[in-house]
Amino acid sequence: MSQQQIERMSPAAMPERVGQGTAVEQSRAVAEVQAAIVVAQQCPRNISAAIAEMRQVCSQKFLAERAFFRFSRGQGTVSGASVHLARALASCWGNVDYGLVEMRRDDVYGESEMKAYAWDVEKNTRTSSTFIVPHKRDQRGGPKQLTDMRDIYENNANNGARRVREAIFAILPPWFVEEAKELCARTLQDGGGQPLNLRIADAVKAFEGIGVTVERIEAKFGRPSAKWTDHDVANLGVIFRSIQQGEISAEEEFPSRVTLDEITTTTAGGEA
Repeated sequence: MSQQQIERMSPAAMPERVGQGTAVEQSRAVAEVQAAIVVAQQCPRNISAAIAEMRQVCSQKFLAERAFFRFSRGQGTVSGASVHLARALASCWGNVDYGLVEMRRDDVYGESEMKAYAWDVEKNTRTSSTFIVPHKRDQRGGPKQLTDMRDIYENNANNGARRVREAIFAILPPWFVEEAKELCARTLQDGGGQPLNLRIADAVKAFEGIGVTVERIEAKFGRPSAKWTDHDVANLGVIFRSIQQGEISAEEEFPSRVTLDEITTTTAGGEA
């Protein structure tokens, strides 16, 4: 085993002294935890009020549009409830503390050690995960090494958001989360009361703006736009935002199909 490998396996050296600022921060963190427990015990959550608030926020189009994610993995796609919905539900449920901490950054090996957690202060139920985030970004042609501080920060935040989402959902009651997802899906399908034909027209226009023709969307759904349902338009909204956020590409969702006429034209042009 090389000396470099041994050094990497060794625990990080502890600082020789703790500065005054660090000591104050440690004391403040302990006091915050104690205060949170006291407040949670004195002001326990009202489950009926939490449900009412959840139903109210999930009926808002702004949240519903951000409540779901979609990205490619292997030969398929993965979709589900987003971190935006998780944070909104944690606020509704009350007495929940959650967050993401960068515990250590190693610029030599190009990675950060992160910790995501969620804590139901009232029930003292806590879940956390520690994970390593390489300073790399996946892209076509292979991963790209990140050196810019802002790129590293954004990469850490994006990777950490997924762990925070799962941590929050782990401490919330499943029935509470499932009802919220159903309500958000219903809000998306309702479209804020806008007629379906107008929502279809808006969706077609939005996708044309990113280079996706209506023919490619119709090929995906297997039916013309005139026969799209509320559910189809809601799914298009989720896909559009996922493309904008870089979670999935337009080509992955709506692969271009070469027609017989195009093949014939290309062949004829080549023979000429």
